[in-house]
Amino acid sequence: MTYQTIELVKEGNFATLYLNRVNSLNAMDVEMLQELAECLADVAASNVKLLFVTGRGRAFSAGGDLKTMLSNADESGFQTVMNNIKNIIVSLYTMPAVTVSFLNGAAAGLGLSFALACDQVFAEKNAKIAMNFINIGLIPDGGGHFFLKKRLGEHKAKQVIWEGKSMTSDEALKAGIVDMAYEGDTEEQLELVKRELEARPLKAMIASKLIYSEQEKQLLLETLDSETEKQLEMRRTQDHREGVAAFLEKRPAHFIGN
Repeated sequence: MTYQTIELVKEGNFATLYLNRVNSLNAMDVEMLQELAECLADVAASNVKLLFVTGRGRAFSAGGDLKTMLSNADESGFQTVMNNIKNIIVSLYTMPAVTVSFLNGAAAGLGLSFALACDQVFAEKNAKIAMNFINIGLIPDGGGHFFLKKRLGEHKAKQVIWEGKSMTSDEALKAGIVDMAYEGDTEEQLELVKRELEARPLKAMIASKLIYSEQEKQLLLETLDSETEKQLEMRRTQDHREGVAAFLEKRPAHFIGN
């Protein structure tokens, strides 16, 4: 299948999924989310046993496309977006394949949640990583609460969410948000990891993954539903409107806690 915003390269039971809105730093707009949901459902139903996810250009993903998503007041459109996000994250988390995300550049907001849904997260040395929803008066979606709690514990996860600051790959590695920081070309690193994993007993690795994902799937679904509910509440706040306006106008936001 031909996609407009993503690219899937498949070789036997190995596939690489590229986010491909280069001019927008691979920000996830409505079209990309729809294509990701369809693509990942197809990959999950295929013979793929090893899936890598990365970005074209100089970013992994800058997150949700604010200009086309967050400034849209159509709540019916919002629900469609959130349903697609839910399908994407559940497909990736429960996929019967080993999944690895390579953060070749900025990974922020929804882009970071998407990366964290993979089994392993590798970040290039110069990548900038941020769970930065708070900066526009929102909460993480895409299972961000679920994945950060898994990796950091509740207390540290809250601090990361509340601070919303950008981290280097080394800072994210030290915190436990990513699993490895690498230097050099992402395609070369991808090929190296591919060779290493193909020499492993993938069938046994996937069996262990599916035991864990089956145990945790219901909690992930509940978290995604809660994020949708709370995200809609936050979209109606003055702080969110101010955060979006400040972002679009490239100025500091002035929040009032309402």
